[in-house]
Amino acid sequence: MQYLTLIYTDPDLLASLPVEEYDRLMRGCFEKADALRDGGSLLGSQQLEAGNTARTLRVRDGTARVTDGPFAETREVLAGFNLIEADSMDDAMRIAREFPWARFGSIEVRAVRDMALERQRVGAA
Repeated sequence: MQYLTLIYTDPDLLASLPVEEYDRLMRGCFEKADALRDGGSLLGSQQLEAGNTARTLRVRDGTARVTDGPFAETREVLAGFNLIEADSMDDAMRIAREFPWARFGSIEVRAVRDMALERQRVGAA
């Protein structure tokens, strides 16, 4: 089963890290990601640009509204994601715990729906 780990970080906490410490943590993440990819568990991952570079689109009653930044006002912003293959939610949580970013925010783990089944269910080609 596939799971998406959404990595949220507090930019202030990350900015307070000495550069050498951040680089050590990031290097460790790349090494862990490479090992997971080589083992077939990591299907994709990407780091995102800072939240203040984002725009959020909302359409209500046919009217589109675009705002700068993430929609929710929070200290933590979505910083990146990993798409992983795991046997269960517990296994996905084990993999998420191997990354340090929960110390600087949180890591949300969600099962990915099978879009082929959903396509079939709704009658889409």
